[in-house]
Amino acid sequence: MAKPLPETILRRAGPDDAAKLALIGSATFLAAFAHDHPGQALIDHCSVEHGVARYAAWLGKPDYAFWLVETPLGAPVGYAMLSPPELDIEPDAGSVELKRIYALSGWQGAGLGRRLMEAVIEEARARKASCLYLCVYTNNPDAQRFYDRFGFERVGQQKFMTGNVPFTDWIMRKPL
Repeated sequence: MAKPLPETILRRAGPDDAAKLALIGSATFLAAFAHDHPGQALIDHCSVEHGVARYAAWLGKPDYAFWLVETPLGAPVGYAMLSPPELDIEPDAGSVELKRIYALSGWQGAGLGRRLMEAVIEEARARKASCLYLCVYTNNPDAQRFYDRFGFERVGQQKFMTGNVPFTDWIMRKPL
């Protein structure tokens, strides 16, 4: 029988959380994609896109929102990021994008993703967004099934760069 995981705390991240977001962002990105992304491209991507400076800049923008899932001792084990849409298709007016949602692999299956998704959807609705978009790697069927359960539909594809290496993502949309 699997050992039960400790309780976790879901909270909005604030300006002092840039280092935690950078740490959990790099750790989860590496764990999710090390199997088929070149090592140096992963390192380059994480050093920029998951750097403390990147998260600190985003945390200072009112149209971005972050959530952290932590252990009672304050260790980050998951997070989500809501942002203005940055897509290769024209999003519906008034839309937002779930830019990132990840949990450490040892914490997956414990409901963290559902809790994070529900927080993001609640915030998108509070902002009166018409749709919530996201992008998901075309070679990540587990994540695609997760999004399908929340009513997201595929509406296009776009290129995603990891370092200098291109990959393809599905663009998915959920009307709100």
